[in-house]
Formats: sequence, structure tokens, C-alpha cells
Amino acid sequence: MGTPSMLFSESPEDPFALGHGASAVLDDQGTVVGWSVRAQELLGYTAKEVIGHAWKDLLVDARDLHVARSAVVNAMRTGGWFGVLPLRHRDGHRVEMGFRARAITRDGDSQEWIMVGAPAAEVIAWQRDRALLDGLYRRSPIGLVTYGPDNRVIRVNRAIAKASGVPVEAPVGRRPREFMVDEDAGPAEERVRQVLETGEPWIFTEQSARTRHDPGRERMVSVSAFRMEDSSGRVLGVAETIEDVTQRYQARRRLTLLNEASARIGTSLDVTKTARELAEVAVDGLADYCSVDLLKPVTVGDEPPRSVGGPLFRVALAPPEHRIPFQEGEAVPLLPDSPQARCLAERRTILERLLSLRPEWYSMDRRRIEVALGLGVHSLIVVPLVARGLALGVVSLWRARHSEPFEDDDAAVAQEFSSRAAVCIDNARRFTQQQSTALTLQRSLLPSAASDLPAVEVACRYLPASGEPGIGGDWFDVIPLSGARVALVVGDVVGHGIHAAALMGRLRAAVRTLASLDLEPDEVIARLDDLVGLLAAELEANADGIPSAVEQVVGATCLYAVYDPVSRHCSLARAGHPPPLLSTPDGQVTMLDVPAGPPLGLGGLPFETCDHDLPEGSLLTLYTNGLLEARSGDIDAALENLRACLARPTDPMDRICQAVVEGLLPVGHVPSDDIALLIARTRVLPPEDVASWQLPLEATAAARARELTTGKLTEWGLTELAFTTELVASELVTNAYRYAAGPVTLRLIRAQCLICEVSDSSHTSPHLRRAHITDEGGRGLFLVAQLTERWGTRYSHDGKTVWTEQPLPPS
Repeated sequence: MGTPSMLFSESPEDPFALGHGASAVLDDQGTVVGWSVRAQELLGYTAKEVIGHAWKDLLVDARDLHVARSAVVNAMRTGGWFGVLPLRHRDGHRVEMGFRARAITRDGDSQEWIMVGAPAAEVIAWQRDRALLDGLYRRSPIGLVTYGPDNRVIRVNRAIAKASGVPVEAPVGRRPREFMVDEDAGPAEERVRQVLETGEPWIFTEQSARTRHDPGRERMVSVSAFRMEDSSGRVLGVAETIEDVTQRYQARRRLTLLNEASARIGTSLDVTKTARELAEVAVDGLADYCSVDLLKPVTVGDEPPRSVGGPLFRVALAPPEHRIPFQEGEAVPLLPDSPQARCLAERRTILERLLSLRPEWYSMDRRRIEVALGLGVHSLIVVPLVARGLALGVVSLWRARHSEPFEDDDAAVAQEFSSRAAVCIDNARRFTQQQSTALTLQRSLLPSAASDLPAVEVACRYLPASGEPGIGGDWFDVIPLSGARVALVVGDVVGHGIHAAALMGRLRAAVRTLASLDLEPDEVIARLDDLVGLLAAELEANADGIPSAVEQVVGATCLYAVYDPVSRHCSLARAGHPPPLLSTPDGQVTMLDVPAGPPLGLGGLPFETCDHDLPEGSLLTLYTNGLLEARSGDIDAALENLRACLARPTDPMDRICQAVVEGLLPVGHVPSDDIALLIARTRVLPPEDVASWQLPLEATAAARARELTTGKLTEWGLTELAFTTELVASELVTNAYRYAAGPVTLRLIRAQCLICEVSDSSHTSPHLRRAHITDEGGRGLFLVAQLTERWGTRYSHDGKTVWTEQPLPPS
């Protein structure tokens, strides 16, 4: 049994709503017994004209009678009816009307029909809107959520329920924070609040929408929101359309990851740094944990073996996690049944979507399994690092408890950026190998740390250029000379790389050979200039159109200095090289005035030697131009900085040397040109350690030499060397008596060894020869060579000096 109110809607948009729909009441004979004002407006009949008449005779045209009868039959059978009927207006035109009809039983058995109607166009439009609304909630693939003014969910459609896995009724009456994870609920509630307050819609805003029901499942949605209002402007709430764009977001993220990988991986030629860049890229966009394990030879720049075996070496781990068994720098056992071993053996990517489904997973190292379970690790990708057909190592990517399992697309992306990284790692490995080779060459060419010399205390630095670390054309040398003297050398071959280093080695060897002849500095530079010219001509003939080799030789410069700790005398000559700085013990720093001379290799131009007497404890600083150009290229400012660093000559030598480097080189800056720095603190031999006598050139000179030698060695407590030394002195003085003219000078020096020198005015070179059995002489120099550790001859403008060295007896 129904009531009239059941036929009317409370919605103001409903055409059958009270005050909007036309109503009529028919008795069980079809006679009109009730007629509303709205019915009169729509059909033109007044209540007096209709009541008491049969509705079909008055309101239905004859041609539409069969339609009306059919509607009556259906209504009687079902107790109600809804549809469209064509009616006749009072003025005779046809009116399409939509009706709802319902039978009502009165007291007794009488029955009446309540009919509510509206223009058919309004009814059809309303039905279409109802169908659309129903479709949005029941069949639409796009999610729909409506919120009330209190920010609580009023209703969600089935698309939301299907995508989230949460029943339709679950979110109703709740706020987003009650069914979404906290990180995602905050933006959702703020969006609804802003739309409610401002009325400004949000269009296609992407955000994460993870639910508490499944927090590990990544879900990205595109949200559009607008405020709902009734006809009076009262705010009813907010409606949101939500489209799941997770796959599109993941695809975009993967492309972004590949682009980032290209930019972020391989920024240097360092194996470890490149591996760390790979791990950081992986955890930023794809995995929760990433480890990069390389074969041990790869980490040191060697060629990896063709057959993979033995442990791996963990080079990178991101993010840092102390619970993981193998940290950076540790060996990682390669278990035969592990995914990493299979990955390397088969040279293919291994994807383990769910590790819990792999029985062999639990047969691995128990320690690793326990840690993995503690971290919530559940999904794994292992990618081989292969370059030029050689396996370098593996990349392992892990996802933990709050992430979805890896998919095939994830494995494809991991393989793509790992392949790029493998090339970068291999390039870094090969560079490391070349650098190691170059460094070995460089170390073999540069002098080792200078031992304690009687003439000077030295400290040195070599800083390679940024272009090709470890190798260049700058060099320095400290060469012990006869008479306790020392030669200090700094040179520069323009250019970098192995070629420049090789040329530098040839020049350094030449300087050492020339220094062993005890030539004057200008003579050493002149002969070195001739050699460079010959090398340039040789390279030019064999350059095959490559002029750079010739330029590097022609651009060579050099500074050569000889210091005598007995006389404190220093002789210097330079060829196009920066002049040295002298720091006296009182802290005064000056630049020594040494004639510049042309760069080596130009030929035809003279070089000059200048002489200076240096106070004991002075600093003589030799350097290449890269030191002055390291900071800003301002030479004057660099020189002032250098002076300031050298103003404390009494500080330890290493501290002074380091202060110069730090003062002229910015922190962390790699110079653009090679830098060679050599600092020497002068020493003076005490007068009591030097004895010198001038002997007349007569037959008794040899006897006098033996007498003086024995006496001085007894005074020095070196009686063990008296016999050999007096024999040596006697033979050298005898040779001077026989072949020279003028006075003879005998000098003994007690330093790190015992030095015996005999000087005369002759420039004739003594020769060591093997005397025949019948010869009465010719055995003097042979005896000298046998009795001493070293001997030789040096020349000066006034003559020559024959010298010998003997080791001192242990104290």
C-alpha cells in the first residue's frame, strides 16, 4: 500500500518534485477525481472541466488510445507505472508527458490511481542525469569521491574500491588520514580544505595515494576537485575525480632515472666514485638498497679474468646500513647457488620478484638471510656489469617491506643504466691502469727522497697537472758532487702525459751525466741546450706530421745550481726558467739575479753563470712556473705569497714546503700545469773538518803530502784510513809533480766520507791504464781506483782537481 508522497521527489531538480510536477487522481473506472494547478498549467484544463470525466475521453487523442490502454494494462498488472504518454492539450495540440502512476487502495475495496507528470523533455533530461550519476558511481573507470563540509567521505564509487582494494563502504564517514598513510593523507586533506574554503577547483594534480590497507603498494593518482553547492549557494562538500596514473608515473620515472643516470654516472675516471654514483642513482629512483660488487682486479685497474671466480669486492653500498654483513671495502663471498653467481656465470639479469618463493634462497648464507629478513627484503634484481665482453662485477638492487616487488620494466631499466655504468667503470679501470703505468714511469724518472747530504737539507714536492694526473714534464734533482758539493736542478718540459714524461727523463739523465763531469753551471746548460736541439731535430725527422712532440722539447727550461758547503759559494745558470728565491736566516727573502738565458733548444745564444755566497741556514727555493700560475695567474701576487711562506727559514723543511703548496694552491684545487718545488737549506762544513795545504812542486812534495795526511787523520781519529789515504795522496801529488806546473794544493774533507783532493794548474786529463809487467810506472791511478770507493776529475778556469772518496769506518 502506497502513499501519495512516495511519488514525489525531494530533489528540486527532479521534474516530479512537489510544486513542480503535475498531479491527478483517477478512480478505478478511470474517471478524474483530482486535478492540480500545475496540471492545469501544462494541459490547459481547469479542475471543473476535468473532474468527473473519463481521462481517456478528454485527455487522450484517438490515435494515441492504444498507447494509453497499454499503459493502463501494465499499471494494473504491476501496481504502478512509469513512462511517457502523448496527451491532448485543451487547445488541441499534442503534449508529450512523462508520468509516474501508483495504485492506492482506499477503505474497503475501492482503488484510486495517483498520477504525477511533467513535460517529457524534462523527464528524459532528468533520467539522463540520473543515469550519468549512477554510471559515475557504479560503472565509471575513473574514481569519484565526495566529501562533506566536515572533510569526511560521503561516498566513493566502485572504481575507487577496485583500485584500492578497500570495500566501497569502508571510507564512508572517515577522513583521509584514517584510511591513507600519513605522508599522503596530509596533502589530500589540505586540498579538500582549500577547495571548500576558496571554491577554486584543482585540476589534474598528481599525488601519491597509498592506503593503510596496503601501504607497500605504490599508487599515483591524478586528482581534480571542485566544490558542490545547492541552488541557494549553500556549500554541500567537495567532489573529486581520481584517475590512477601509477603506470604512467612509473614509466616517466624510469625515463627520468635513465636521464639522470647518464648525467650522474661517470663524472670522473675513478672506479670507486663511479660505482658509488651507480648505487646512489639506483636507490634514488628504483631500489631501497643497492650494492656494487666488483672483481678485485678491476678495483686496482687490472684486466678482469676471463673466467669469473673467487670473492667479489664491495665497492659501493647505498644507503649506508651497518646491519648488512659486507660493508664497503670488504670481500663478498660468491656462493655457487646465489643469484649473483648465476648472474655472472650466465651474463644476464636475474629478477627475483618474490624471494620467499625461491627455495634455494633459504639454503644460502644464514647470516645474509637473517639480515635480509630483518630489513624486510623481499624482491631482488641482479645485473651483470659487462664491458668489452668482460665481466667486471654485479649490481644488486633490493626492495624492502614497504615497496612493491620489482617488475620486468624495472629490470629493463636497471640493465640499461648498469650497462652504461659498466662502460664508465671500465673506462675508469683502464684509466687507473694507464695512470698506474704513468706513475710508475714518473716515479722512476723523479728522484727518491734525498738522503741527508753534508751540503744541504732538502724538501720537495711534485704536483701533477689536472689534465692527466701523475705524469708531466716538470722535474727536479739533487745530485751529490765531488768535494761534498751538491747540484740542485729544476726543469720543465712543456706539456703533459707519457710523452712529456719520457722527454723529461731523457733530459734528467743528460743533466746527471753532465753533472758527473763537474762542469760549470753555464757549461752544463750549454751542453744541455745542444742536446735538446739534437732531440728536436730527431723528433722532427720522425714526427710524421705531429709537431706537438717537437714543441714539447723546444719549450724546455732549466735552472742548474752548484753549492759548496766549504766555501758557502753557490754558482747558478738558467735557461728561460724562473729565478730562484733566497731566504736568509734573518727572514729576508730576495730573488737572486741570475741571467735568464733563452729556453733550451734555441741554440746559438750564450748562457752565463752567476756566483753568490750564501749564509749558513739559508733557503734556496727552486720551482717551475706552474707554482706561480696555480691560483689566479697573477704572478706578482703569487710571488708575494711565496715570499711570505719562505719568511721563516728556521721552520722544519717539510712544514715550509707544505706551507708553500697550501699558500699558493687553493684548497682542493688541482693545478692546470705541473708543479715542481725544491727547497734546500744550506749547510757549512766546520773549519775543523777541512784541511788544506799548498805544496811546492818539488821532489819532496809526495813525502810532505804523506806526512800531512797521516797527521790530520790521526787528529781526526781516522788512523784506520791513514795508510790508504797517504798512499792515495802520495800518488796524486806525484802525478801533479810529473805532469803539471806550478804549486799543488792538497785538501782533506771529513764529511759523510773522507775526501782527498789534489789540485794543480794543468788541464790535462789523467787516464787510468793497465801497465805492462815491464813498465816502471803507470800504476798510480790504478792503485788509487782500487783503494778508494770513487774518484774523478773536475776542471776549473785555473786548472783541475783530482778527487777520491773513502767510506768512514763505523763509529
